Amino acid sequence: MRLQEIKLTNFRKHTGLAFAPSDRINLLYGMNGSGKTNILEAVHYCTLARGLNKSLDKECLNFTADYFLLDSSFADDRGIELAVKVSYAKNAEKKIFVNGEELKKFSQLIGRIPCVTFSPMELAVVNGSPQERRRFMDNALSQTNKRYLADLLQYRRVLQQRNTLLAAASGKGVEKENIDVWTEKLSLLAASIVSSRIGFIMQLLGYFGPVYEELGLGEMPGFSYRSSIGRQVPDMTEDELAVAMIHRFREIESQELYRKQTLLGPHRDDIVFRLNDIEVKRYASQGQLRTFLIAMKLALQKLVREATGEKPLFLLDDLFSELDRKRVEKVLGLLDGSGQSIITATSKKEIDGVHSISVEELAQSSI
Repeated sequence: MRLQEIKLTNFRKHTGLAFAPSDRINLLYGMNGSGKTNILEAVHYCTLARGLNKSLDKECLNFTADYFLLDSSFADDRGIELAVKVSYAKNAEKKIFVNGEELKKFSQLIGRIPCVTFSPMELAVVNGSPQERRRFMDNALSQTNKRYLADLLQYRRVLQQRNTLLAAASGKGVEKENIDVWTEKLSLLAASIVSSRIGFIMQLLGYFGPVYEELGLGEMPGFSYRSSIGRQVPDMTEDELAVAMIHRFREIESQELYRKQTLLGPHRDDIVFRLNDIEVKRYASQGQLRTFLIAMKLALQKLVREATGEKPLFLLDDLFSELDRKRVEKVLGLLDGSGQSIITATSKKEIDGVHSISVEELAQSSI
């Protein structure tokens, strides 16, 4: 999958800008504040229906405007084109159009244009809260597994309903029966989600090891899934997971009624990242954390390609910071031939095979 062109109107810093990258590695360079990350964010909207780094729609609106419009065209590896438009106005909901047809649900866009991102803010995936790692898994799996996305959306709805019942419960028998019905539904969805996540991280680790070794880092990486069930779950079938979850819900019934919330499930699970059997977030330096995340995103790029049959678009913000020249060359070597990449940097890099574009010149030519 590759971006052919994107036009930005009143988006962030850019009142009007057109960007047409090459099919391989592209370097968008410019001083801090020049708007290079804004362009990545616009592409992110057109592939994943939302802002980069969890930005809100209203935050992406140019200060002088009442609306923004993103108009983009993509082509898959077979040459089939896809046009995506995203519009947002102060007094109207965000709208997304694919080939001229408005999407009823934004989730309908997910997976149609496979996209992998790297951003310094994503370091929280490695050293931040469990919520960040759950979001990482959900975002990746939603692009590669349609059932997972459907189950995840349904799980969130069932979880909300169950929490509402728990909040209102006073311990009466009828209330308990109602909660039990939702517990069974939640457990079946949870088992599907957890099973998919475990398969995902094991597959990702298979790609991660060789990438990490290629970057010349030496340590032995490892991933494991930490389930809120409180048991070892990797060897369980999906049916066994569902049974174990229902059993665990029975064990903590009084705690949930007291605290009035659902206390276990994939919304409380985590991944543990290790190097040489030591948890990464406990001892790694900033440079190690950054390199670990880069390696993980390079591995994810390979996984998405295998799962979808498409080379994903790769958006990398501020990739070169804290990387030495040798490691930069290794990363670019891994990117070369793997599809289209768009990288931002503060200065031009004279590197073979990299198409460099000045953001300032791009903005001037678009006026």
